[in-house]
Amino acid sequence: MQQLQDRLWQSFPLGEWDERRENLAFVTVRRDILRSLLQHLRDREGFTHLVILTAVDWLEEGEFQLTYLLHNRDKAMDLGVRIRIPREGASMESIHDLWPTAATYQRELREMFGIDFPESPGVNEEFILEGWNDIPPYRRDFDTLKYAEENYVHRPGRETRDPAEYMKQQLYPDGKGNS
Repeated sequence: MQQLQDRLWQSFPLGEWDERRENLAFVTVRRDILRSLLQHLRDREGFTHLVILTAVDWLEEGEFQLTYLLHNRDKAMDLGVRIRIPREGASMESIHDLWPTAATYQRELREMFGIDFPESPGVNEEFILEGWNDIPPYRRDFDTLKYAEENYVHRPGRETRDPAEYMKQQLYPDGKGNS
């Protein structure tokens, strides 16, 4: 992993490098170098497989973090490339031309987080949430409880139980079990 880091530092202005184990690291980069770095990793470093494209909502900072997790099969290495983009009007360049599977991840991120990927195939079509008309549900400011209370009827059996107490009742219905 150190050799890869050294090679990349020679060509790209990398941010934080976080090595989790000998075959897994994450690097943070600026938005303006993301595409060229991803293409370099695919074409010159053997990271030919896009494992996943995912997002984290940093609500307090007003940003989303996108993570592109890449895999090099020959070296059994994974590298996560992270960028931060503003939450307001969130939009990112599509990479479906580098990895066609990215189009599916980008559709999901648009629907679940509200991050737009202009030019990505099918990105504006409903994907998972047919007929959804609320804010994207994976955003941290989406109030799940409020949404459930407004849209679903309460039914018996949906009570919340303390798991420890529930298991005691199941295991010792006569109440004589020891804790």
